[in-house]
This record gives sequence, C-alpha cells and structure tokens, in this order.
Amino acid sequence: MTDTVYQISHLTLVPKRHYGRMIAAVLVLTVLAVVIHAFAVGQIEWNYVAEFLTVPVIMKGLVNTIVMAILAMVVGIVLGIVFAIMRLSDNPVLSMTALGYVWLFRAIPALLQLLLWFNLALVFPTIGIPGLFSVNTVDVMTPFVAALLGLGIQQGAFTAEVVRAGLLSVDRGQYEAAQTIGMTRLQTLRRIVMPQAMRVIVPPVGNEFIGMVKLTSLASVIQYAEILHSAQNIYYANSRVIELLIVAAIWYLVVVTILSLIQGRIEKYFSKGVAGAGNTK
Repeated sequence: MTDTVYQISHLTLVPKRHYGRMIAAVLVLTVLAVVIHAFAVGQIEWNYVAEFLTVPVIMKGLVNTIVMAILAMVVGIVLGIVFAIMRLSDNPVLSMTALGYVWLFRAIPALLQLLLWFNLALVFPTIGIPGLFSVNTVDVMTPFVAALLGLGIQQGAFTAEVVRAGLLSVDRGQYEAAQTIGMTRLQTLRRIVMPQAMRVIVPPVGNEFIGMVKLTSLASVIQYAEILHSAQNIYYANSRVIELLIVAAIWYLVVVTILSLIQGRIEKYFSKGVAGAGNTK
C-alpha cells in the first residue's frame, strides 16, 4: 500500500478538458456579440428610445397593463378556486360543469376569446333582465370590459387545474382528521387544506401572473390602451417603429423582473418547513 502511494504521489492531477463546452461557449459569445453590435450600430435611434421611455402616453399604458394584469388574475384566481372545488365535488352536475368550463376556455385561444367578447353585441344586441331593464351590449362591452372578461375567464380555467392539483397534494388524512373534530368542509379547506396546498399552488400561479402581464398585449387588438397599444399609437405618428417597440420591451422587462423577485419571496415564505426547500431564514 505504501509503495503504491509513493508511486502516484509525484503525479500531477490534470483536469479533463471539455472541448465541446469550450466550443459551445465561444459560439454563444460570438452570436451574442453579433446581436449587440447590430443593435449598437444599426439604424436604431437610441435617443428616441430615451425620449419616449417616460412620456405620459407610455406611462399611462404601463399603468393600464399592470391594472389589467392584476384584475384579470383576481378574476382568474376566484374562478379557479370555485371551479376547482366544484371539480372535486361528489355532485356530478357540479363536477361536470367545472370540467366543461376548464375544457372550453383552455381550448379557445386567448386572442379569439377577446374578439368574441368584444363583438358580443353581434349575438346579444342588448343585455339585462326582461321587463326590468336592458342596455345596449355595445355600450357595456368596452375594450376594458372585454379584455377583463376574456383574460380573466381564460385564466380561471388554467388556475382551476393548478388549485385542484394543490388540493389533491394534501393527504386525505388531513380531511378526515378535520371531520373528526367537527369542522365543516369550508372550514377544512380554509384552515387546514389551503395553507398546505399553497406551496404547490403559488409557483405556477406566480408564473401565470407574469405571463398575464405579457398576455395583456393581446388586448391592443381590441383597442385597449395598454403599453403596446400606446407604443403603436406613437409610432403610427412618427414612424419610429423599432424604437417604440424597444421602449415597450424595456418596460415589460422591468415589470417582469420585479414580479419575479416578489414571486421568489412568496415561494420562500410558503416553503418554510418543507424538506429540500433550502435556506428559509
């Protein structure tokens, strides 16, 4: 044993060279350099980007984007919780209704849903209660309302599946234990099940909220004044298309970055006490 140690003690450990990784890194850096160079010396007037970054029209569009994303997610979360509970119900009517809702609104593209809601007056010229009151649908279905319904109801279909997965992740024994101490089904969900299911629900819902911020750009098709629509209105007037699109992209990056940081903190909070969750101090 001693002789063997002596024979290898003078050897130098040479790390294995990963030539494939080195080549891939060079290629990535080369492509990145080409892209940066193209943006730097191309026909982009960066002074226009700086000029229009904080103009009132863009800032109003940014606020509208954030407001729409928040309201649509609130609608989606409320609908998601309701239909997830209905889906798990022993009542076949409730369960099949929830299944049909999820199937329908997950299948139809978001842009198509926005257009359908915005043009609802072609199907229902008036809405209301017969004999009591009625209003013209075209007066009610504004771009804001159409965008909120289209985005919120679609989001509810996706959130319902996320919430259902979270509820199913809680051990059945938790339900049974709550029943033995006299808790109602609603009390069990609110006090026992939902707090445990949140660690499963929060990450995908957080991702969907970030996705919703970007999804609001579809509302520009129905003339809702979010940030992309605001940028389009400006470049229709001054023809600075790429500059205004970069302005919109910058604000999307800022909002998504902030939301990602907030999401990380929320996930860290709900992962306390979970094995493998990492440092939670």
